[in-house]
Amino acid sequence: MAAKPNEPAKAADAAHAAPPPAAGAAADKEKGAEQETTAKPAGGGLTAFIPLIAAIVIAPALSWAIGQFVLMPQLKKQIAAPLPAHAAEAAPAEEPPAAEGKGGKEGKGEKGKGTGSASTYEFENVVVNLAGTMGTRYLKTAFLVTGSDKTLRAAFEANKPKMVDVTINVLSSLSLTDLEEAGAKNLIREKMIGAYNQAFGKKVVEQIYFSDFVVQ
Repeated sequence: MAAKPNEPAKAADAAHAAPPPAAGAAADKEKGAEQETTAKPAGGGLTAFIPLIAAIVIAPALSWAIGQFVLMPQLKKQIAAPLPAHAAEAAPAEEPPAAEGKGGKEGKGEKGKGTGSASTYEFENVVVNLAGTMGTRYLKTAFLVTGSDKTLRAAFEANKPKMVDVTINVLSSLSLTDLEEAGAKNLIREKMIGAYNQAFGKKVVEQIYFSDFVVQ
C-alpha cells in the first residue's frame, strides 16, 4: 500500500518516453517524400531523352524512305520525259571557214582569201612600209579584186605567192607624197590592176575596191 504514491511518477515518465502518435506519422511521411524525390530523377531523366533517341534512330530511316520512294521516282520521270520542241531542234549548221592564204609582207603578214563569186578575190589586212620613211610609217589596207574572167579566183589561189609579191611591190613603192596627192587611191588602183594583168600575161583583173585604207 505504501508503493502506490510512485505510480503517478511512472505514468509521467512513460508519457515523456513515448513520442506522440502525430509526430511519428509526420516523420514517416517526410522519409517517404525524400525517398520518392530521390527515386524520381532517375526515372524522369531517362524519359526526357526518349524523344531525342527516337529522333536519332528514325531520322535516317525517314530520309532514306523519302529519297527512295519520293525523290527517285520523280527524277526518273524527269529524265524519261521528252525534250521540249525548241530544245530538240537542231542548231543551224555553221558554214565552213573560207580558205585563207598567207604571204610575207615586210614583217607584217598578209592574208588573201577567195570568197564570193569565181571572178573575185579578196586581200585582207595588207600592211607595208612606205617608201622614204625608214620604216617609221606604213600603209594598212584591204581590198577586193574583181574581173569578168570566171577563172580569176582560181588564178589568184594557184599563184598566191606571186600575187602577194606583186601587191607588196606596188604598195611599198608608194611614198607619203603619193598618198597625199588628189585621187591617190585611183592612181594606186590603176597601178595594181596593171601589175596583176602583167603578171598573168592577160587581162584578168578589171577593178579593185578598197574596204580599208589607213596610213599610220
